[in-house]
Amino acid sequence: MISKSLIFAILNAALATGADYAEIFYEDTDSEALKLDNGIEEPAAINKSNGLGLYLVKGVETAYGYTADLSKKSLLSLAENLAGRFSGERLFTVTSIEKKSHRTVTKTTDPVIEVPLEEKLAFLKRMNDGAKDYDPRLIRIVVRIASSTSTRYVVGASSETAFLSKDVVSRARFSAMAIAKDGEDVETGYAAPGITGGWGYLTEHFDPYEVGKKAAKKAVVMLGAKECPSGRYPVVIGNGFGGVLFHESCGHPLEASATAKGLSVFSDSIGKQIASPLVSAFDDGTIPGAYGTNNIDDEGHETQRNQLIKDGICVGFLVDPVNGRRINTESNGASRRESYQYQPTSRMSNTFIDNGKDNPEDIIKDTKLGLYIPDFGGGSVSPATGEFNFSATEAYIIRDGVISEPVKGCTLIGRGAEVLLNIDRVGNDLEIAPGTCGASSGMIPVCVGQPTIRIKEITVGGRGGKLE
Repeated sequence: MISKSLIFAILNAALATGADYAEIFYEDTDSEALKLDNGIEEPAAINKSNGLGLYLVKGVETAYGYTADLSKKSLLSLAENLAGRFSGERLFTVTSIEKKSHRTVTKTTDPVIEVPLEEKLAFLKRMNDGAKDYDPRLIRIVVRIASSTSTRYVVGASSETAFLSKDVVSRARFSAMAIAKDGEDVETGYAAPGITGGWGYLTEHFDPYEVGKKAAKKAVVMLGAKECPSGRYPVVIGNGFGGVLFHESCGHPLEASATAKGLSVFSDSIGKQIASPLVSAFDDGTIPGAYGTNNIDDEGHETQRNQLIKDGICVGFLVDPVNGRRINTESNGASRRESYQYQPTSRMSNTFIDNGKDNPEDIIKDTKLGLYIPDFGGGSVSPATGEFNFSATEAYIIRDGVISEPVKGCTLIGRGAEVLLNIDRVGNDLEIAPGTCGASSGMIPVCVGQPTIRIKEITVGGRGGKLE
């Protein structure tokens, strides 16, 4: 971190023209990526980076800049250039800094990046074997493990006394991609758990052999699958990564970066029913070990468990300080960014539909004809309208309450508000799954999640004719 005297100099230069808040974000990150391609080790990708971002606020106007040049000249030039975007008199001069204490959700004593290389390669080999042993039709297996440790300092000043928050975050994500071939049919399966924590947590909670096997199974089961039928019919979505549909079509429209500016379909929804009474949803940045967990958010405030929907009623948004000013609402630990190169804003962490009362097996049994989707791939969504288009990487026909043949080319089309109101069954098997989320403040680690749910009717796109 830069010296205390330089911190004072930067803040006071930045505040010279009337900004009412100035924030320094300093970051020092080490990262590593290892890979085996069909069992062959590739050179490790190792990266070290550090830099500083400076954030100024005046009312709801903002200015942001960053630099990897941490010399005094460079940092003061950055502060003066940003201050030049405002005009007015200085409101205060920063004269002291108080260190802010915070509770620790996840403390890492054994970062994956510091584990001996041979241990991590042995882990990857087990993952490779899990896929390779599953079926002889596997033609390519790629396994990876990526880890990082980031030390972050936030100094925020809205008065003569600034606050200082510090946190160290270690994460790891490991993945298996398996490609299966049968004749001319080629299919791909993927599995990629992730954690916030260290090597001990990772090896205690995950068996690499099973991760490889899971990816291989997804690829093999889709070999020979017929095209998905199109139409409107019931769809059962599996737990875990099935929650990406809620994350994209409903979670983003509940972020204050959209709602506070009237850019979301849910902007005026507080206190209103936006979902089935069976649906309650949370964003929780405090889940130990979860990939989207942080001790503090990226503006130095403790992360929280925020309820977004309660029994179908919208009860809250994810709020950062600036957008909170727009809607006269306190921020709730939801400010996030990819790195010092991005201005922070309200973003999700671990977002999920909460448990209901139904047994997942009963949800399937009570569906005479429909579709079961345990996993999704890519898609698109408009926060302003909630309209989405999502493709399934794995899907099956449900016939007479039984999961039957797999189908491919399945796409769900609709609106987030429609989905929420049409959920008529919610299981009791909540699971969360990691991913990365891209938006205006960059790519960030998150978790999505839900129990098994049923949407009583939704538009399904496919090239397989009518569901019969």
